[in-house]
Amino acid sequence: MLDEPNAVVTAADLRFSSPHDYERMLRTAHDLTLAGAQPLALTTQVWESWQRSLAAGINPDQHLPRHLHEVSDVVMLRRGHALEGVMPALSELLADESSDGQHLLVLTDANGEVLWRVGSRVALRQADGLEFVEGADWSEAGVGTNAISEVVLSGRAAQLFSAEHLVRSHHTWACTASPIRDPDSGALIGILNVSGPLNTVTADSMRMVKCGVRLAEELLRAARREPPRGARPAAGEPAVTDSAPVSLELLGEHPAVLAADGRRTPLSLRRAEILALLESRDRGWSADELAYAVHGETGSAAAIRIEMHRIRQVLGNALESAPYRLAPALRGSTDVARVLRLVRDGQVAAALAAYTAPLLGRSTCPAIEPLRAELTNAVGASVRASVNVALLRRWCATEMGSDDREAVKGLGRLAGFDDAGYLASSARLRRIDQELGC
Repeated sequence: MLDEPNAVVTAADLRFSSPHDYERMLRTAHDLTLAGAQPLALTTQVWESWQRSLAAGINPDQHLPRHLHEVSDVVMLRRGHALEGVMPALSELLADESSDGQHLLVLTDANGEVLWRVGSRVALRQADGLEFVEGADWSEAGVGTNAISEVVLSGRAAQLFSAEHLVRSHHTWACTASPIRDPDSGALIGILNVSGPLNTVTADSMRMVKCGVRLAEELLRAARREPPRGARPAAGEPAVTDSAPVSLELLGEHPAVLAADGRRTPLSLRRAEILALLESRDRGWSADELAYAVHGETGSAAAIRIEMHRIRQVLGNALESAPYRLAPALRGSTDVARVLRLVRDGQVAAALAAYTAPLLGRSTCPAIEPLRAELTNAVGASVRASVNVALLRRWCATEMGSDDREAVKGLGRLAGFDDAGYLASSARLRRIDQELGC
């Protein structure tokens, strides 16, 4: 066993720096333990769990978990469970149901009985082979040493890799689990676990699972202080609208969702940026794509999934997943889309009237800037092509058209270089040049 802290760190570090070496070390330790020796590649905690499991009759070569309930009966156990309301958010944050998804999201009760599991068909089939299914007991007494059993016993997060599991059929898997606690009493009410093949675990796996736990506990806390029906939400909290959203307001500095009953729900700048990107592409976006578009190299798909959960609280079914995109009923409903439609239809005056402010004027997101420029260029080109003095004058007087040099020149040619509108626009351009040092 590894009793010295420095030795533990050295061995555990191989988990990510040299996973194949670490796996071989653990499998050797497993064989030595079953042969009656005390290996050097295990923590005291895992070794002691193995001893308890073996003493309880767990067979490392044949054991499958005991089943406390039939899978069909677990549906009844879920109803009214404290975690029933947070499972959709956890699924959105951590699950991968895509065709090539490899890991499995599992939520158990406080004793380790599996209540929910979400994953791709491939991941679910692999889990079926281990009987890692609803109603199965993944406590230490039920199936031996695993991450869930460690959380049940210690109340602390745990991560087990390969042959740290006692049962050999689990050696191709890695599991990361963390407790979910009642936000008022602190009592353990469930365990969040992410499992999958060895190549799916990373140095960020534990952080991701703990992020999911924080989200779950935040939602539980928010549900208990939820205002009465019809009451206004607290400042900064998303509001679940009873009326379906009909349009998005993305122009200017105060983005919002407009519902069918006329209610206007403000959006944070970050969520408005995400919605603007969703509106810009019919085929949709993955969480990874949005993370890079919004945050660049430091982007996190997990952060995007959390934002998507909060957006869904406002949009409901108008937000689709896998990939993320606006539902057909809401697609094309933004004030941005309306301006572009008017431009395409040749309704220049109407487009200019509808284009009241830049797209998300406070946003500095690199992915929003091209969308903002595209909109400005579309309106500006249509105004210039109209050869209409009144429209040119109005366009040059707006924030968006104030630096449109071609439009200013066109106004001078049509209205005369002594026209008041032309002179004001020219003066504005000179000021812009001075500020830029041109």
